[in-house]
Amino acid sequence: MSSQAMSGGAGSRRPLIIGLAVVGVVFLILAVLFFAGVGLGPLDSIGHSGKVNHGSHGIRGAVSAVIAVVALGGAWFMNRKSAS
Repeated sequence: MSSQAMSGGAGSRRPLIIGLAVVGVVFLILAVLFFAGVGLGPLDSIGHSGKVNHGSHGIRGAVSAVIAVVALGGAWFMNRKSAS
């Protein structure tokens, strides 16, 4: 067997790229659900003590969308960088 793993090569970054892509997709799905106004059970009460404010779905959706874009952009950049 002549396949040797080189340290610092593209293979060592693959788990990070996959992890960033998965986080990006999950937060993208959350953003869509928050913008649609779907009740997400325990996620509706995050950041609130006591009475739940149902009007902040737009803020949560925007934050989720930003996290998704950053994670997917990071995965794309690292994949592009490791391919060179």
